[in-house]
Amino acid sequence: MLYTVGEMAKKLQIAPSTLRYYDKEGLLPFIERSDGGMRMFKDADFDWLLIIDCLKKTGMSIKDIKTFMDWAEQGDETIDLRLQMFQKQRKVVEDQMAQLQSTLDTIKYKCWYYETAKAAGTTKAPQSISIEDMPADIRAYKENFEKHRSTLK
Repeated sequence: MLYTVGEMAKKLQIAPSTLRYYDKEGLLPFIERSDGGMRMFKDADFDWLLIIDCLKKTGMSIKDIKTFMDWAEQGDETIDLRLQMFQKQRKVVEDQMAQLQSTLDTIKYKCWYYETAKAAGTTKAPQSISIEDMPADIRAYKENFEKHRSTLK
């Protein structure tokens, strides 16, 4: 089955202009065109588009995605290069996830802090709770925070 830009964009949940941009940047060498010049996507193109979308979401540049697509077109001789690229990108995502987890931990702590303060009617209440009396996840955050703070002195 063939899909128009709009149909494929809907399947991918992205804007049609994104697909046109990817094509303009040379990321879609596999795209066929109708007699009228319209871009036409096959079911098999969906997998490639998912990979492009995935790499873009990791923060990879269009230039580097283009390099990957070029390597893929070259075939098996570039397997090592593609593997190295994905291993590097995996590390990038793992680092992003660790940073996001740290951010989430801070947000959870602040939610607990203000929920406790609201219940007591004062922000002094959570400050007066000993670390031992805090919920386990809050205690872990607070201990890590205090340890980090002491290294700054």
